[in-house]
Order: sequence, then structure tokens, then C-alpha cells
Amino acid sequence: MAWFDGAKPIRVEGGIKARTLRRSIGSTWWSRRFIDILERVCDKGRLSRGRAYARQGQVLSIDLAAGEVRAAVQGSRRLPYEVVIRIEAYGESRWAAVEESIAAQAVHRAKLLAGEMPAEIEEVFAALGIDLFPRDLDMDCSCPDWGFPCKHLSAVLYLLAESFDDDPFLVLAWRGRTREQLLGSLAEDTTADAAANALRVDDVPFADRLADFYAPGATAHRPERRPSAAAPDLLLRVFPPPAGLAGTLEPAYRRLGDA
Repeated sequence: MAWFDGAKPIRVEGGIKARTLRRSIGSTWWSRRFIDILERVCDKGRLSRGRAYARQGQVLSIDLAAGEVRAAVQGSRRLPYEVVIRIEAYGESRWAAVEESIAAQAVHRAKLLAGEMPAEIEEVFAALGIDLFPRDLDMDCSCPDWGFPCKHLSAVLYLLAESFDDDPFLVLAWRGRTREQLLGSLAEDTTADAAANALRVDDVPFADRLADFYAPGATAHRPERRPSAAAPDLLLRVFPPPAGLAGTLEPAYRRLGDA
């Protein structure tokens, strides 16, 4: 039979409290996705007690790094319990493939650069044969409860989900890519695309350019601009013929304008 501590936890000041006191914890699709995984694989009774711990502020600290979350939770004993939650952190080669796939989708890249988490990002990871959200969690707590997970672990998991609400990039940081690293890479791709577009010159076949190849100032992008013929009436107004010669020169002006 699993060990159960029915004693009340020692109340603490300044602990991390869950914002949601009655409704379900997690308000965004990515935090709810994480909670759904937990509630599917974890003991429901301990999850319920973990929610109570999270709402009372029994969690003293949470530190997230690539592949690992460490936390301190105050239970019924004098010293806080130490909690560790581990997942696989992906290496550079996998993250390079993820970033390449994201960069190929303009909408995904634009949303991430705007600080949003596109719902389709799970599909990007799945297409590469990897998971964004963990299916299995390697979890430890220094408390004597060997249940899975204990209420101390559950409290940390729920607060972790709320932190994902505040900053979806923590999900990616847990997998090994910080916000700065990911956005820096995507911004570089955007700059490179813009530079490539600015320098791109359409290749016009030489045979198509042969007719104006020797024309001064003519290029594939700036064809030669030849002056259009002036209207005869305009020539007459700009260069009026001398008195007495209008009838003689007017036909010549008109022929010149038609040339």
C-alpha cells in the first residue's frame, strides 16, 4: 500500500500560488495539452491534492532548464522536499531540422516571431518523428511517498502548466531551445530571405535581349525609353513660324511630327 501523509502541510509565506482557484488550471491550448497528458497518466487522487498544494502556495521555487525542472515544495515536515522532473532535451541537429521546418512555413514563423505559439507546431515536431510535449516524465521527489506522482510533484506540474500560459516558449526551452535562440534563428532566416529577394535578378535569355543589347541605358529591368513623337500642334505652339511663312511651313511641321 502506498504511503500517505495525512498531516497538514506547514504554511509558508511568499510561495508560488496558482492563479486559478476553482476552474481547471491552464487556459491556453498548449498548457491544457500538458495538463491533459498529466491527467491521463497520473493518479487522480494525488493530482487533486497537488492542485490544493499549488493553490495554497506550498511550492517555494521552480527552476526550468533544458531537459530538467527543479523545485522545492513545503510539506508537513520541517525541510522542503526536493522535486526533479526530467524530459529529453533535443540536440542541435534536431533543433536545426525543427527551425528549418518552421522557417518553411511563413505563418508559423510569423506567429512565433510575434510571441504566439501556433497550434500546428506539434505537427512540425511529429513530422520529424519527435514530440513537443512529453509522453513520459522521469520524476523524483525526496518525500517518502512512492506514489506516481506524489502531491508535491503534482503541485509543481500544475504550476508548470500555468507558467506555460504566461510564456509558451518555456515549453521549447524545456526541450532545449530558449526563446532568444529560436527567435534569433528565425529572424536570421527572415533577413537572409529578404537579402536574397533584393539581390535576385531574373535571367532573361540572351536571344530575347539581342534586339536592344547595344542600346545605351537599356537593361533587362530598365528597357530603353525612346522619346515619343511630338504632336504637330505642339511643335507649332513651341516653334511658331515667322509671319507670312505659316502656310508654307505648317505642312512641314506636321510631317516632322508624324515622323
